[in-house]
Amino acid sequence: MKVNLNPGNRRKAVLVLEDGSLFFGYGFGASGKVSGEVVFSTSMVGYPEALTDPSYKGQILTLTYPLVGNYGVPSNVLEMGVPKYFESDSIKVSGLVIHELCDEPYHWASEKTLDEWLLAENVPGICGVDTRRLTKKLRVKGVMLGILQVCNDAEEPNIEKLLEEAKNIPDPNSRDLVKEVTVSEPVYYKAGGNREIVLLDCGVKYGILRSLLKRRVNVVRVPYTFSAKEILEYNPDGVLISNGPGDPKKCTKTIECIRELTEDSVPMMGICLGTQILALALGGDTYKLKYGHRSQNQPVLDLKSSRCYITTQNHGYAVNAESLKNTELEVCFLNANDKTVEGVRHTKKPVFAFQWHPEAAPGPYDTEFLFEEFLKVLEG
Repeated sequence: MKVNLNPGNRRKAVLVLEDGSLFFGYGFGASGKVSGEVVFSTSMVGYPEALTDPSYKGQILTLTYPLVGNYGVPSNVLEMGVPKYFESDSIKVSGLVIHELCDEPYHWASEKTLDEWLLAENVPGICGVDTRRLTKKLRVKGVMLGILQVCNDAEEPNIEKLLEEAKNIPDPNSRDLVKEVTVSEPVYYKAGGNREIVLLDCGVKYGILRSLLKRRVNVVRVPYTFSAKEILEYNPDGVLISNGPGDPKKCTKTIECIRELTEDSVPMMGICLGTQILALALGGDTYKLKYGHRSQNQPVLDLKSSRCYITTQNHGYAVNAESLKNTELEVCFLNANDKTVEGVRHTKKPVFAFQWHPEAAPGPYDTEFLFEEFLKVLEG
């Protein structure tokens, strides 16, 4: 396993934040210039899953674990009709920021290096960065917009020009990011069971699909703009509102759809963005977190049993607990670190949602039982 922190044969690269901070390093993957919201994840493993997670659309991802790429990138084999090792069909991050890059990975499932993968998918990466300094800045000031440039071989970054551009970086959260990651038409997944759900695709992770299919749940994956009427035409046993990127308030059609489905008492489960959409649909409100929850060790408290679960999370918005007081939703899970809302449940109807990822791709399996709970709700 060969690791290069400051290799002499790499291209020059720089990350510029909106406050004028500069982080110099060495480029890998594709050459080019991208902008986005600079966020960090404290996960120690799982970069193939993280880079393909649609929830990172529009973001430049910083990994705090110092060594990245040491187990390479696996092949795109299918399991139950979906990729086994990835969370979507392509890399979704705008760019990648790491400390050390491994050039010669070692793993039985490795097919290519991280460098080769990013190059093939035209995504720039920067290594040799002091990611501790960058993360501490983001924790103090909150996530910031940034520009990542990886130069060509003989090119030098124009720092003066980049600093000027950094004053007017477009905020990806002002776009309808879900529109960029949802399916364009319904997709059917047959698992051979006698239960069928409609999955509202706001940027679903394939781990969620795998978790449903291995429980023999047939899935109809539909665009996030589907109406309640269109969904009910499938006569589903229930509906799952998926995770996804960006500001949940941009999903106006989805919010209206969930409001109508709740009125019809359709069994529903929401995951991550799905929680925020459910809250907005039933009269609650959401807000942007300072730097979000992106890790595999977020502690979540079950308010009923007082049990603490360790969870995988990736979101930048949260539900306002105060806004739920005059709704029919009650808070059932809280984050043990910052006391933000992690789960809600309807007081009268078979509807519940939670902010974390029970499919654990990657991460702990503490809460995979929630899929079983959803199946029980479908059975009435």
